[in-house]
Amino acid sequence: MLREEWKMAGAKGASLFLREWKPESTDIKAVVCLVHGMGEHGDRYKHVAARFAEAGIALIALDQQGHGRSSGKRGHLPSLGAAASDAALMIEAAGQRHPGIPIFLYGHSMGGNVALNSALRLLPPIRGLILTSPWLRLAFAPNPAVEWVGRRLAAVLPTMHQSTGLNPADLFRPGYADAAPIVEDPLCHTKITIQTYVEVTAGGEWALAHADQLHVPLLLMHGTSDRVTSLEASGILAGSLGKRCHFERWEGGYHELHNDLEGEDAIRTIINWLMDQL
Repeated sequence: MLREEWKMAGAKGASLFLREWKPESTDIKAVVCLVHGMGEHGDRYKHVAARFAEAGIALIALDQQGHGRSSGKRGHLPSLGAAASDAALMIEAAGQRHPGIPIFLYGHSMGGNVALNSALRLLPPIRGLILTSPWLRLAFAPNPAVEWVGRRLAAVLPTMHQSTGLNPADLFRPGYADAAPIVEDPLCHTKITIQTYVEVTAGGEWALAHADQLHVPLLLMHGTSDRVTSLEASGILAGSLGKRCHFERWEGGYHELHNDLEGEDAIRTIINWLMDQL
């Protein structure tokens, strides 16, 4: 597997860090553009890229603004629209690097929200969309009083940090040898700004309301034991799309299915779906 990395200009003048993994000795059948989740970065998907490369699939992953090695205050997106635009710019770069090769967009957790909004609002030239554990709604109800205060603070202190409150034990069950650690990773964090929370929350509701306008097939995967993002919301999304959506309810699965106990099977499911689309 070969790896390249580069930087490019993103929305609002940001400097975006990207990397690509691709097969070393086989022709590339497809390119997948990945949008990661809150508080992490693209290099946590190296093991996913390795399985993709074995199947002849290249993986390009950006670090979202405020994450990894991209610019910006940690945990802060200037807007959901900017994040969706950055995803579209990554797809454009993929097309330039691999002309004529089918491109797919893949979003996990918050990245799933961004990817879905990018596909719906910007109509990028993709063959299909993959969403794993998308943050359309949370799996828990935030404290109403705290949320009320936060929405009002967002107007005057948009970049004010708060903790995501994320428990690393809720991300994946131990046992998959290739799972990407997060606690020991210095590029990961547990910060989110008030504006980002408000915009992602609103973006999830908008996407659910407009999901029937999705113009490409969707693979949707969500663990039934996810304690971070809402399985029910994913069910609503799948119901809006009918046969255009292949919905995998992963029995007992936690939030990061690609790192979970059955991570190898989850990654294989994505590869099989990609091959079906080709």
